[in-house]
Amino acid sequence: MKRIINPWRGMEGYRCFGCAPHSPEGLRMEFYEDGDEIVSVWKPRPEFQGWIDTLHGGIQATLADEISSWVVFRKFQTSGVTSKMEVRYHRPIHTSDEYIVLRARVEEQRRNLVRIGVRIADTRGQLCTEAACVYFLFPKEKAARDFHFCDCSLEDEECNPLPEPATPARQHPDDRS
Repeated sequence: MKRIINPWRGMEGYRCFGCAPHSPEGLRMEFYEDGDEIVSVWKPRPEFQGWIDTLHGGIQATLADEISSWVVFRKFQTSGVTSKMEVRYHRPIHTSDEYIVLRARVEEQRRNLVRIGVRIADTRGQLCTEAACVYFLFPKEKAARDFHFCDCSLEDEECNPLPEPATPARQHPDDRS
């Protein structure tokens, strides 16, 4: 896996809620390329809960939308906008989880429309949320002119953003059968 270089990092006025690295209120997501997939390892925070220790569904949708945009940046080397999004919530994501893992990939392309599938798993690897995002791709000239998009490249070195398992994950009280 290789880290994707954020092409807007350090740009004046860049405050994306999803991926700006210095946005105190934002999600501060980072992205990696793993074959056909774009991956993000993200730490839930209590300020993003909907109910006690439960990640708000709107934040989960935002995470899915953001990683989908990075599929567009990296795999198509352009930018675009969300045209349609469908989210399916299977199980809660706990804000006390050490991390969650998002994986996204291109599922279909028809001209300038791309359908991207997203899976969000908890620390134990259990599927919690799935999303299908349809993106409208901009011509590269428009992406450069209007969105300052120039290139979405990778760092040279391989890395593993997943924390090493130290001890078995504790079972959340709501997950007991």
